[in-house]
Parts: sequence; structure tokens; C-alpha cells
Amino acid sequence: MAKQIREPGTYLYPLPVVLISCGVGDQANIVTLSWVGTLCSTPPMIGIGVRPSRYSHYLIQAAGEFVVNLPTAEQAHAADTCGRVSGKDVDKWAACGFTRAPGVQVQVPLIAECPVNIECRLRHTVPLGSHDLFIGEVVAVHVDEAVLDEEGRVDFARLAPFLYTGRDYRRLGERLAPVGFSVK
Repeated sequence: MAKQIREPGTYLYPLPVVLISCGVGDQANIVTLSWVGTLCSTPPMIGIGVRPSRYSHYLIQAAGEFVVNLPTAEQAHAADTCGRVSGKDVDKWAACGFTRAPGVQVQVPLIAECPVNIECRLRHTVPLGSHDLFIGEVVAVHVDEAVLDEEGRVDFARLAPFLYTGRDYRRLGERLAPVGFSVK
């Protein structure tokens, strides 16, 4: 197999598309991110990469909390909008038809229309270069019953998340096998 050597870059794709709600009161905003991930299980921690020049960066630092909202593939247009316009200029809540819902542990509003909302308290900020890594401790999770299977777990076919590939958005693909299948 012939391979090309490339300059260092961000080649880790696909990535989940999430909507981060941040800020409180009239300043509440939404930003679309894909540079996100689970960092720790005990306590549960999520990391998000945000450019310091972004309005949402300021709001996350000021409030010390944020919410990771998981949109469905049907919400791709709204997610793209939230990633392309600034909350300084546009009320993204109104532009996308999103409803602010109260959290139980944070003051930042949840996006009611997203089936999963993960409330986070900011624990660490790590400057990395073009982005700062915000590490949030998960303090509450809201899951719409409509996306749960019979055992109470998230059914990803019902959730219908979508992915970012660096050039476009893609639906989550087919199930290959259950975890642990290689040793059964």
C-alpha cells in the first residue's frame, strides 16, 4: 500500500457534532463543535476545544460551566448555522427555533430540542495553541426517553447523531459488532 507523507494536521476524523450552550441570561449562546471527547470516567469529564477569539470562549470562562447538547441528524441545518454565525451578531436560539430549558446543576440553559444534554462545570482550562481545552466535569445528564432502548440505554439508531469529516456531515453508520466480540 503506497502512502503519502503529509504535514502535521488534524486527520482524526470523523468527529461527533455537538452543540455547546454557554453563558447565562440574555448572553446565553450556542456554538457548534466537533473537537470534543470523553476524557475521564471517574469523575466523568468531557473536553472541548474552543478558539480564544470566539465569543463562546469568553462565555464559558465567565460562567464556569457549559452544556454539551447532542443534536440529531435532522438538526444538521441548525447545527451548521450555530457554527457559522457569531452569537455577538445573531440570537442563535431564535434563528434555529431552539428552546432554552433549565439545567438542574448549572445555570447555563439546555437546548430542549436535543435528545441528550450533558451539564458540565469547568474544572480546567489548558491553553494549547490555536485552541484552549476546556475540561468540564459532568454534573448531570438529561436523556429523552424516546431515544432509550428497552434496557434504558441510549439507542443510537433512535438518537440519530451525525458526524463531521472535515469537509461534510455524515450519518452514523451500521453496527459492526458488540464490544468484546473479539474475545468471545
